[in-house]
Amino acid sequence: MTTLLGIGSRIRHEEFGNGVIINLKASGYTVTFHDHGVKIIKFDASIAIIEALEPDGDMVSLFDVEQSITRVLQRWIDQTEIVPLGDKWKGGKLILKPGRADLSQKEMPIDGFFHKLVMVRDRLRVLEQRVNASSIDDEEKVNIQQYITRIYGSLTSFNLLFKHQHHQFTGEKTTADA
Repeated sequence: MTTLLGIGSRIRHEEFGNGVIINLKASGYTVTFHDHGVKIIKFDASIAIIEALEPDGDMVSLFDVEQSITRVLQRWIDQTEIVPLGDKWKGGKLILKPGRADLSQKEMPIDGFFHKLVMVRDRLRVLEQRVNASSIDDEEKVNIQQYITRIYGSLTSFNLLFKHQHHQFTGEKTTADA
């Protein structure tokens, strides 16, 4: 098992040289290197320990809590919330009637369509979370976020199917909405 190093420990990394651990995060040690600045080094990275300091008791418990929360969130990130269909639509059918008389219409239960719509909403939320947590630069995050907001806006046409308003899609808010 790898020994956890405390803040102030001095290490040597093959690529970045000598450094000092300035923080511990769920993703690894935050290390300041003389010639390469601040980098995050994974706990299992190959490093030489120059001087090891014991981790602070509070820091280790904070680290453990962060790791535990991360594991729990990863397990539940793809869980779908139970979202009720509006009462007037229960048992109904979605009928798609083509504009040409030589083609037959298609039917599907509204419940099935609604379930797929809720799954699209949930997947958009996960995408939004992953974009926000990613290492891409802030400008690109904003650009992607704007696309996601526009998608939500396009889906507002289906809000009439939701039983509760707080489950509905919302797009961009205007200053009057805010």
